[in-house]
Amino acid sequence: MLLEKLEAISKRFEEVGSLISSPDAMSDMKRFIKFSKEYKELQPIIEAFKEYKNILNNITHAKEVIAKEKDEEFRNLAKSELEELTVKRDAMEEEIRTMLIPQDPEDSKNAIIEIRAGTGGDEASIFAGDLFRMYVKYCESRKWKVELVDETSGTMGGYKEIIADIVGEGVYGQLKYESGVHRVQRVPQTETMGRVHTSAASVVILPEADEFDVDLKMTDVRKDTYCSSGPGGQSVNTTYSAIRLTHIPTGLVVTCQDEKSQHKNFDKALAVLRTRIYELEHNKYLSEIASKRKTMVSTGDRSAKIRTYNYPQSRVTDHRIGLSMHNLPTFMNGDIQNFIDALQLAENAEKLKEGI
Repeated sequence: MLLEKLEAISKRFEEVGSLISSPDAMSDMKRFIKFSKEYKELQPIIEAFKEYKNILNNITHAKEVIAKEKDEEFRNLAKSELEELTVKRDAMEEEIRTMLIPQDPEDSKNAIIEIRAGTGGDEASIFAGDLFRMYVKYCESRKWKVELVDETSGTMGGYKEIIADIVGEGVYGQLKYESGVHRVQRVPQTETMGRVHTSAASVVILPEADEFDVDLKMTDVRKDTYCSSGPGGQSVNTTYSAIRLTHIPTGLVVTCQDEKSQHKNFDKALAVLRTRIYELEHNKYLSEIASKRKTMVSTGDRSAKIRTYNYPQSRVTDHRIGLSMHNLPTFMNGDIQNFIDALQLAENAEKLKEGI
């Protein structure tokens, strides 16, 4: 059964290789990008398939030696080799089954991150700032680029809202698990009595849509310019470099004032607007997944409380998989990969169990 699947994939790999260089693909950039992406995604499976076939051939050879060879020393060597090859085969099969789990088609994309302060007033804004710093540190460790799009600062620090673009290899596939409500339990900087308060911030991770994902007509977009402003509403510059884009059919509004250049702000705002429009369709996809899963590691429900950060106990807990670690300072410093790996493992287990 596994071999049949791999043979079919190998055949498709060869087909895609031919399609990439076909005149139709060369004249249609959308098709060319689609086939190139599929070819790249199939390559690791094909490499694993070649290794797996080699192991199977060696197993067959070892069995033939055991059956036909009369020299006892050769037979013992073949038996020893067969044991090692059997272990390798079983491990390889497990690895290939994991590779064959259908991937989210958006996983390879860049991502837009949006963090908003929730309940808790000033402390929620401070926590939103802590979360953004945590993600920036994580992105730095992955060599990903973080580009600020828009921000609204909190009165006591942090952010009421912050939006950024994250560019790198497979960003969305790693960060998509962070969408949801993050809750913090600690003594706020604003608390004089030393009492522990609970505050919250919401995190939304969106796969960044490119021009091939969304047919965005500029006639449907109203562009407004205004002066960028900083804390307290003071003018940062006297040129109209800040951009506000309104998508008339949906009413979606996006602003960007991070760059001094109006052109750069326009490009960033347009990327976010395209992503927000694309999100409307993507949420249907997430809802479909959620209806099939029991624990819903990846979900479109932004109101779901996914994680608690307890400072007095130095504990961080992910409620979706019941995982707790007592390493909060290092976690807040961007060391979040262990949690992401655990969430990926849980989601893969769901996919295998549900046959998705």
